[in-house]
Amino acid sequence: MGPRRQLAALLILAAAAVVFSVEAIAGGVGIKLATWNLEWFTTPDTFAALRDHCTTNDEERRLARRQFPCDVARKLERSASDYAALRRYATQLNADVIALEETDGPDAARQLFRDHDFCFTSSKALQNNGFAIRRGIPFRCAADLQELSLGDTVRRGAVVVLYPGTAHELHLLGVHLKSGCPRQALDASTTSCRQLARQLPVLQAWIESQVRAGHRFAVLGDFNRDLLREKTVEDRQKKTNLLEALTGSLSGPALYSAARTEDFRSCARGQRNSGFIDYILLSDSLRRQQLPHSVERIVWSDEDAAHRILSDHCPVAVRIIP
Repeated sequence: MGPRRQLAALLILAAAAVVFSVEAIAGGVGIKLATWNLEWFTTPDTFAALRDHCTTNDEERRLARRQFPCDVARKLERSASDYAALRRYATQLNADVIALEETDGPDAARQLFRDHDFCFTSSKALQNNGFAIRRGIPFRCAADLQELSLGDTVRRGAVVVLYPGTAHELHLLGVHLKSGCPRQALDASTTSCRQLARQLPVLQAWIESQVRAGHRFAVLGDFNRDLLREKTVEDRQKKTNLLEALTGSLSGPALYSAARTEDFRSCARGQRNSGFIDYILLSDSLRRQQLPHSVERIVWSDEDAAHRILSDHCPVAVRIIP
């Protein structure tokens, strides 16, 4: 077969794969969306190379970009058994598209998701946001939402478009917002709350752009915020908190929490967390396509929690039936 015929055959196969994937979704197979913060997740080689060059100066780490905090370097070196346990949970999750946080890019993510392709933010930092997308699902990596990083002092937003150019097109924004302001009012005087408040207009602008464009979309990831029990800012105009600010739009409610009716479960016994901070927020049109009772939270076994270095977060997932 000549080069031209080979190229033509490859194009036909690629087109057939796209048609099959879209028809599978339209036929009710649907896709499973998830989010998972993997807690300073790198390859073993990267960890070994950086372990002895850690820093106790957080400002220095932000500037150097490729440094662990020394407490992480001491406590989070994962063994082969730890990686194997995480792979088991990734297999159990069996998600089609996973928003990943605190992950050092595709090489790190590929250790757990071997049947997926990847879109990651391009910061030099060890903690990047990204997506793992199951092979066979058409997608396009979009530009980083760099404004969310406040000049690369915190994490950028990762954006991926699934099924681009089709009636099933879906826009996803993966986030890992500023920590340290879990429930306080957004006008609290702490540095962390001030930074979180500065991220809010960036998120609102992205959401409004999706609403105006008529896109189906979702915002998912580690919000570092108990959105269901956060305090409210009261002013002369209105009462607002982060969830209300994100879910309101020019034309009415824009986002809904997929797990809004789910009971919280800690990843392991003994954890002090008492509420969700990892969320999947669905646009109005996408909310109506959420499969009932499909919210899933994978938690660690007692054995793994006691003996394995996993993550301080565990996955949350939901199935969408377009």
